[in-house]
Amino acid sequence: MVVGRSRGESVVLGGGAARLGCAVAVCGLLLTGCTSGGDGPGRPAAGTTAGDPAGTSPSPTAVADIDPARLPATAAQAAALVRAVIAQPSAFGPDTVRRNPYENDPRRWAVLGDDCVWEQRALPEDVLASLTRHYEVPASGGKGPLALSAVVTVHRTAEQADWENAEVLEEMLRCPSQLLRSGEVLTDLTDVPNALGDSGNGFADDALTETGTYTGDRVGGPHPYVWEQTRVGPFTIAVSAKGAKGWSRTELFDRLRDPHVMMRSRLRGAIEREAPAGTGSPPASGSPTAEGARR
Repeated sequence: MVVGRSRGESVVLGGGAARLGCAVAVCGLLLTGCTSGGDGPGRPAAGTTAGDPAGTSPSPTAVADIDPARLPATAAQAAALVRAVIAQPSAFGPDTVRRNPYENDPRRWAVLGDDCVWEQRALPEDVLASLTRHYEVPASGGKGPLALSAVVTVHRTAEQADWENAEVLEEMLRCPSQLLRSGEVLTDLTDVPNALGDSGNGFADDALTETGTYTGDRVGGPHPYVWEQTRVGPFTIAVSAKGAKGWSRTELFDRLRDPHVMMRSRLRGAIEREAPAGTGSPPASGSPTAEGARR
């Protein structure tokens, strides 16, 4: 896929220029422009003019009042921001621990090949930084081990982050069954996109929910699988859960909700404009007022 999704063991990201045509077609069918602003590759991004260099105007975003001066300008700055935003194991519950390996190699990410098999490649130029962490709820009380992940990605522009969501849809249509690695398979994948203002989405410029089934040598299957991604300006945040014996899909959603909200809140606190003195404090980014309905 293009950028910023985790498939559990590796950061799932990529360049995707060769597949952009497919993403455009999917975008038109399912997202009617793929962003709240409807910007395409041949148009200036919302909040800029054709002559503006990238980064000199506010990012095309409606959900957050991004301060361009607070956006990372270098890979080192982006990496530091990602580490400040990404969740610790406790965010998924007190019984959650680190998996091994805990973090992916930040210099690489996974790309879905034409054969529907994930492979590792170097980060492309359009991404400043990305990091995936892996967690687990150990087997207990008749339930198998629940594998969880979180990923935060910093694109150079909001438009590049937006195309990531379009390619997620393209991948699902192209490969409804995907091989993560030997002995681990995702099947029956279905994606549901929601732009800002659609279906209770008041918390992100774009939101995507992917569901399906997961089968692995370690846990058997098929078991429920859930992956969720949100975009705020040039950033994407994703969480995923690969089920095991005794885990329902509802329980997977419940495990992912709080860390997803927390990471969005941390991100907005780091990049939004500070309220002028005397105007009062804005609502907390993680609050229902600021984010609208939560899944």
